Amino acid sequence: MTNKEKLLQNRMGDWRGYAGYAERDITPPKGIYSRNWGAANFDVAEGVHRPLMLQCLAMGKEREDLRILITADLGWWKDNNDEWALRNQLLEHFHLREDQLLFCLSHTHAGPSICSRDAHLPGGELIQPYLEFLTRTATDCMEQALSDRSECVLSWSTGVCSLATNRDLEVDGNYLVGYNPGATADQTLLVGQLKSVDGKLKGVLCNYACHPTSFAHLNKLISPDYIGAAREVIQQQLQAPMIFLQGASGDLAPKKQYTRDAAVVDNNGRMLGYAVLSALAGADKPGTKWVFEKMLSSGAPLALWTEIQTKPSVDLQGSICKLPVSLKKLPDVAEIEKDYNACEDRVLRERLWRKLNTRKWIGDRKAAEISLWVWKIGEAFIVAQPNEAYSLYQTTVRQHFPDRNIIFINIANGYVGYLPPAGYYDRDMYAVWQTPYAQGTLELLIEKTINEIQSFLP
Repeated sequence: MTNKEKLLQNRMGDWRGYAGYAERDITPPKGIYSRNWGAANFDVAEGVHRPLMLQCLAMGKEREDLRILITADLGWWKDNNDEWALRNQLLEHFHLREDQLLFCLSHTHAGPSICSRDAHLPGGELIQPYLEFLTRTATDCMEQALSDRSECVLSWSTGVCSLATNRDLEVDGNYLVGYNPGATADQTLLVGQLKSVDGKLKGVLCNYACHPTSFAHLNKLISPDYIGAAREVIQQQLQAPMIFLQGASGDLAPKKQYTRDAAVVDNNGRMLGYAVLSALAGADKPGTKWVFEKMLSSGAPLALWTEIQTKPSVDLQGSICKLPVSLKKLPDVAEIEKDYNACEDRVLRERLWRKLNTRKWIGDRKAAEISLWVWKIGEAFIVAQPNEAYSLYQTTVRQHFPDRNIIFINIANGYVGYLPPAGYYDRDMYAVWQTPYAQGTLELLIEKTINEIQSFLP
């Protein structure tokens, strides 16, 4: 194939099909346990910075073809039994297969606990009722999104946003979690426009990888973090909702973070919101594509590109697969419980509690499976998995498929731990000692993801 033929074979096309959207406020009740930072000296939030939202996008016309995407302004699952209890009720209520539903968390670090095992902590008695509220609310939201389906076109554009920076910093031989000015960061932004067939904007999808850790241990407010202000920018400018999808952000976070200053948090959000608007300003019109036309001799040989009409794809399919992986040698539950019960240091005790919950979920297994969801929507792909993958995941897979828009989602349908690159396992760093996965797991996931995407292509 010639270079010109490759240029003409740009397959970043639109999807046309039935879609519906709905959203709900899921701000938790006052007094719920909300300590997400070991260094925090409080257990219960004192107020609300911005409301937490749950959003649902339902795609497809026939029930067997449906793809339901839910995103919620919540942090992470300490106990996957809580996650499965919620998701399983949704699957059963709507008679869906497991491959048809993604329940994704934005990963805010200023939200409530969603771990029923935290019931013994201050405000913990409100957690189980809140989980039940989430299930009812998600059910109601899904029902509205399904009932509001109409024929739409979904198109994608690519941009950049400088909010994300590398957060693995070495200082005097110590590996810290914070802004590292000496390393580059993946700042890729994918933006989707969902429009009715008559051109009305129904919603904006934002896929970006950056830890929502603007607020930190000194903050006493419930908040979606920077995502709230980003949504506000889009809503004010476009009169349309924004659905945020957290990317492979294991090593990415804002430069300015760990604050209690809401102005800093909102400014981070505006950086993302305006970047989304910038990407939309440069996007091709739905139903068109910008392609190479010809060379024109002038003072210099000019490359002329032109806009052509395209026929949107109606392809909507997906799969779920299981990737067998090894686990590190882990202390048993009794040993962690002994350390937890004997610990009087507030910071270390919180760390041990998280470790204990993860260990209980793993049980006596020496190996595990990582679930991987791959959806093909038109000529674009959504790739989702439950862990905190480093950005190497999305950069490597996207390089393998340069003519595809690929949306990556961390913390989808559960949570276990970090997925750092194999070369990091000899470092004494948080992402390495936090994860239960053995060295090389990220690389196995990358290979599996490439193979799964390839299986959908001619």
